[in-house]
Amino acid sequence: MIKSFFISVLLLTPLLGFSQANDSLAEPVISIDKKSLLNNINITFDMRMEFQAYTFRGGDRYYNGLQFENGFTALGISAKLHERVNFHFRNRFNKDGDVQSLDQLGSNIELAYIDVIVSPSLKIVLGKTYAFYGGYEYEFKALDVLEYNDIQSNALAFVTGAGITYQNSKNHKFGFQVLNSRTMLYEDLYGDVVAENIQEPDWPVALVGNWRGSFFDGKIQTIYSLSYSNQVKRRGTYFFTLGHKYQDHKLTLMYDFNYSFEEVDTKGIVTSILNNDAVAEDVLYIENWLRAEYRFSSKFKGLLTLMTSSAYAKVTSENNHLRRSYGMVPTLYYSPFKNIDVRFFLAYIGRYYDHTNYAIQNLGAANYNRNEVRVGFIAPLSLL
Repeated sequence: MIKSFFISVLLLTPLLGFSQANDSLAEPVISIDKKSLLNNINITFDMRMEFQAYTFRGGDRYYNGLQFENGFTALGISAKLHERVNFHFRNRFNKDGDVQSLDQLGSNIELAYIDVIVSPSLKIVLGKTYAFYGGYEYEFKALDVLEYNDIQSNALAFVTGAGITYQNSKNHKFGFQVLNSRTMLYEDLYGDVVAENIQEPDWPVALVGNWRGSFFDGKIQTIYSLSYSNQVKRRGTYFFTLGHKYQDHKLTLMYDFNYSFEEVDTKGIVTSILNNDAVAEDVLYIENWLRAEYRFSSKFKGLLTLMTSSAYAKVTSENNHLRRSYGMVPTLYYSPFKNIDVRFFLAYIGRYYDHTNYAIQNLGAANYNRNEVRVGFIAPLSLL
C-alpha cells in the first residue's frame, strides 16, 4: 500500500503544477508507461529513538541524566540504473553536515556510490562508501548497535575511493579498496595540535583487503581484513580484524579480534590521556568483542554484547600500557508485528575505564564508569 502511494504521488505531481510561461513540460517526467521503473527504486527510512537514564562516576565525572534521544535517523535511496549499474545513497540526519575539505561531501552523507557488475563474480564500487574492514561489530549498521567498542567508536568508516569484489566460489569472497584515508586535510582535522615532523602526504591513502568465508552450509562464517593507511607522510596505521560467526536457527555467536598499530594516533584515546598538546605517536589498540543472540520466540530475542579494549603508548617504552576499558550490553528485543520490522528494546549499557598506575600517577588520569538504561524502538522502514 505504501509503495502504491509513492508511485501515485510521483506520477501525479508533475500534473498538478502550472507555469505562467509557455515552457511547461508537455508530458510528466515519469510517464504512465514508464512507471515500472519505480520498481527498481528502493527508499528506506531508518529510525532509532530511546529514553536514556544514565550516570557517570569517577574523577571529575559525577553527574546523572535523563533524556529522549534520536540515536539514529537516516534516509537511504538505492536504484538499479541499468542491468549492470546500481546506485546507493544514505543521509544520516543526526551527523554534522559540514563539507569536508578532502572529499568535498558533508560527513552526514555516509554513502554516495555506484557499483558496476562486470560479471556474476566481479563487481566494481566507486564513490563514497564503507571501507571493507572485517569483523561483525563493524558489519552491523549503526542503527543496530547501541554501544561500540573503542576502535569502532572512533574509526572513520565512510570514505571516498574505489574498490573491487570477487566471488571466488560459493563460500569465498575477496575485496580490495583504494581509498582516501580521511575526509579532511590534516590541518583542518588537527588544527594546531600536531605530532613531531608532520608533513601532509601527496595522497592520504588507505589500502584495504578483506576475505569473507562460509563453512558448513553457512553455520560458520568469517570476515577478515588487513589494511594500511598513511595519515601523514611516511607514517600510517596498520589495522587488521579477525571476525567469526556461528549461527543456527535460534543462536548466533560473533567474536572479533582487532589490532591497530598507529604511527600517528587516529583514534585520539592515547592523545587525550597524554594531554600534552601533541598528537600521540606509535600507539597500539587491541580489542576483543563478543555478541550472542538467542531467539526465544518469533516475538522475543535476547542479546548480550561483551567488549574489552586496551590502549598503549609508545610500544618500545617500559610503561606503555595506559588504559583498559570494559563493556557489557544485555538487551531484550520485542517484535510485535509480523509484516514490519519494528523492534522495541530494553537495554543496559555498562562501560568501565581503568587506567594503569603509571597513567594515574604521572599523567593525571582517573578511572571512571558509565551506567545507562535505555528503552526505545528500532525501525528500519522500507518506504518504496
